[in-house]
Amino acid sequence: MEGKDLLEGKKILVVDDEPDILETLEDLLSMADVVKAQSFESAKALLEGSKFDLAILDIMGVNGYELLSICNRKNIAAVMLTSHALTPENIMKSFKMGAASFIPKDRISDIPVFLNDVLDAKAQGKHVWSQWTARLGEAYWEKKFGPKWKDKEQKFWSDFHHTAK
Repeated sequence: MEGKDLLEGKKILVVDDEPDILETLEDLLSMADVVKAQSFESAKALLEGSKFDLAILDIMGVNGYELLSICNRKNIAAVMLTSHALTPENIMKSFKMGAASFIPKDRISDIPVFLNDVLDAKAQGKHVWSQWTARLGEAYWEKKFGPKWKDKEQKFWSDFHHTAK
């Protein structure tokens, strides 16, 4: 798989209230040191007591945005992973709150690629969302939200594309 070496030996916190998602992420990220948390409280304790290179945060069920705030304070790149909160509003909120990326759970099998993009962008001093649009493609989002899904927030998306280069 492309770029696996950037994840090699990294310490990654994965937080989700669904045990099968935690197991899947642990399997997909076998090249890294994966630490799992199934609740906000356990994730918060881990973030406050350990050092992580990356965090993968579910939005629903574990108060992912509060965990994102903790990750930002601790300078941990955090990726939002969601199924139920898959909306344009949550993409915008994640970006504005400083998430490193936003990944739909139906693309979980590609998580190593997305995480490598984040690490690569950080290493090169690029915006961490720089590969996001290219990886998922407009067709993916149009299928999810409809062809005019960006029209409601045109200024944000125009600024987003300019910023995330």
